[in-house]
This record gives sequence, C-alpha cells and structure tokens, in this order.
Amino acid sequence: MREIVYMVHTSLDGCVEGPNGEFDWPVMGPELSEHSHEMSERCGEFAYGRKVWDMMAAFWPSAETISDHPHDIAFAPIWREKPKVVFSRTLEKADWNTRVVGGDLDETVASLKAEPGRDLLLMGGAELAAELTARGLIDEYLVFVHPVVLGGAKRPFAEGTARLGLELVESRVYDGQVVLLRLRRK
Repeated sequence: MREIVYMVHTSLDGCVEGPNGEFDWPVMGPELSEHSHEMSERCGEFAYGRKVWDMMAAFWPSAETISDHPHDIAFAPIWREKPKVVFSRTLEKADWNTRVVGGDLDETVASLKAEPGRDLLLMGGAELAAELTARGLIDEYLVFVHPVVLGGAKRPFAEGTARLGLELVESRVYDGQVVLLRLRRK
C-alpha cells in the first residue's frame, strides 16, 4: 500500500509563508537539492492542494526561462514528467501529467493509497495537510526548518489541531543550515 509523505519547508517560527504570502525564503543548497531529487525518485506521484498547485503550475513548466538556479534547472524536467494529483473541489482539469481528485477526502485518499506504485509526495499545502493530519491520513512528515523568522500566520499544523504523537526517525542538517525532521505516525 502506498503512503502519503508530507514535505514542508518552515521558518524557525513555524511559518510556511511570510506575512504577505511570500515564499522566497527557502534556501535550496546543493545537499538539500540532492535530497529533493532523491525524494522525487522515492515517490511515484507528487500531490498538491489547489493553492500550491496554482503556484507550482505557474513556475515549473517554464522554470528554466524564469530562473537560473541549479536546483530549478535540474528539477523542472522531473516536475513536468512526474505524475501529479491535485486535491480540489473546484478545479476540473490540469495539465502536465496531472489528475484532479475531489469528493470525500477519506475515500479519495484510501483509493490513492490502494493504487499500485510508489508513495505520494504531498508538497506544501498547509490547509490540505492540516485536514489530512486531522484525519490520520499522512504517514510520514518531512519538515525542513530554515534559519529565518517570518512572522507569518500560515503554519503547516493549524491552530486547534489535535495532539498527535509522532516518532522522530531521522534528523539531519543540509548545507550547514537547513534542519530536516523526519517523523512517522506512531
């Protein structure tokens, strides 16, 4: 059975974006970029909520013309080729090897997990991740803590989230500054 692995970048104060929605602060050094590529290989499908999908679809199809960062140039073709799924109640279709799923979240996730293949990598999406966490549907968490304080309001675990016991299975520092906390549900 496939698992859902949630990968999120946070600031030291636990925010996923700045106070004005900015996401220009994650540092993608060579080690973290390599880890990102390894996660892409481990997982058979990328998963997004609607808001993150819109952001990704606006950047990755033509990333090489927008950015000259080595990570972006290397990851763009991987992103375009990898199968993707978007959780949405309003989006009807999406390009770039992407399917859209909606309806009952528990049933949809159960169906996705039952499909053959490698795990689903849920990237970002604080609202979707909070809902999946509340329902016990995320199997593994990859939390990358960056050395910045943002003072934003959006966090990957929404206020009011029920207590959740997790097991730390790995911690690691990338590029001398970004800390990975890899956790699994108990």
